[in-house]
Amino acid sequence: MFSKAIAAILALPFVAQFVSAQTCTRTYTAQAGDICDSISAANSVSTYQLAVVNVGIIDDTCDNLVVGQSYCLGWQGQDCTTTYVVQQYDYCDLISAAAGINNTILYENNPQINEDCTNIYIGEVLCTAGAVQVPPAPAGTTPATSIPATATPANPDDDLPWCD
Repeated sequence: MFSKAIAAILALPFVAQFVSAQTCTRTYTAQAGDICDSISAANSVSTYQLAVVNVGIIDDTCDNLVVGQSYCLGWQGQDCTTTYVVQQYDYCDLISAAAGINNTILYENNPQINEDCTNIYIGEVLCTAGAVQVPPAPAGTTPATSIPATATPANPDDDLPWCD
């Protein structure tokens, strides 16, 4: 525990330098009741991108948003605005096909998605651009990789709805 705290303290200047080196192209001011997915859906920004451009500001569970605080939505040259909100029974092949992109591009724009596409959840916002547009995660991290405790997996049984 102590070593994690020391590592976090030592990493803070590097995270701040990484974040401040980018030019924010869009911002959003937090309102009462906001969560990361609602901000993402309303502003055409993926959940992953919102997490990356605010690394060190918004925590992993997105439970530290401050009403009235301005958050960056995208960086110049790395701002995906073509998005899709995950629905029940969605899976990566279906999302890719609907967006007219291949799975490689979907995964590159959403590196938080695991290999089996089993960690997407209802309400998560994915980048579905035809080219890679999202910023890379800071070294050693991939933000937004787990399903939030309050979220519902898109396909909890990893099963197709018509196969039951």
